[in-house]
Amino acid sequence: MAEKRNRWLVTTIVVLGILAFLVPTLAQVIPTFFPSGQPSTANNPAPGATATPAAQKAELEAQAKGYELVLQREPDNQTALKGLLQTRLQMNDIKGAIAPLEKLSQANPNETMYATLLAQAKQQTGDREGAAQTYRDVLKTKPGDMNALNGLVALLIQEQRPEAAAGLLQDTLKNASQANQVQPNSVDVGSVQILLADVYVSQKRYEEAIAIYKEVEKANKNDFRPVVGQALVLCST
Repeated sequence: MAEKRNRWLVTTIVVLGILAFLVPTLAQVIPTFFPSGQPSTANNPAPGATATPAAQKAELEAQAKGYELVLQREPDNQTALKGLLQTRLQMNDIKGAIAPLEKLSQANPNETMYATLLAQAKQQTGDREGAAQTYRDVLKTKPGDMNALNGLVALLIQEQRPEAAAGLLQDTLKNASQANQVQPNSVDVGSVQILLADVYVSQKRYEEAIAIYKEVEKANKNDFRPVVGQALVLCST
C-alpha cells in the first residue's frame, strides 16, 4: 500500500512539475493580450468590479456579439479576434475560445503561444487527440518549443503513456544538434533532459533519471532543477 501511495505521489509531482513549465493557462491569458485596466474597446469597457454577475454576463455577451459582427465583415481582423477571445475567456467559454484561437494561430505561425493555448483549450474540452496533434504541429517546425513539448509530455503522462513521452524527448535530444545548427539555441538541451529525467522518475527508472540529472548539473552548476529532481528521487525510494 505504501509503495502504491509513493508511486502515485511521484507521478503526481512529475505531472505538476511538467505543467509548471507551460505558458499561462487559458484563465490567465487575458493579461497577455490586454494589459490590466485596458478597456476591450473604446465604447465597450470591461465590466466593472461592482457590477452584478447578471450585468457582467449581459455586458460580456454584448461585447462578444460586437466582435462577431466585426468578424462577419472582416474575418481576419486580429484586433476583433483577440477581443472575442478575451471576452469568451472572461465568460469561461473555453469551447467558444477555440475558433478565434485557431484563426490567431494560423495568422501568427511564429507565435506558438496561440497554438499552445489552442491545444490547452482542446484538451480542456475533451479533445485530447486534437490537442496532441496541435502540439505536434508546433513541434514539426519548432522541435525545441518547450511549451509544446511540456504540453504534449504532460498529456501523454496523463494518458498513462510514459513510454511515448520518453520516446518524444529522446528523439528531440537525438536531433538537437542538427536543429541547433539550423537555428542556434532553438533546442534547450538541458531543459529537454530534465523533462526526460522527470518522465523516467514517473516510470521508476531512477538510475537513468539520476544519471541525466547529474549530467545537467555538471553542465550548469547554477541550475537548481537537477538538484530538486535528485531530491525527489531520494524521497521516493
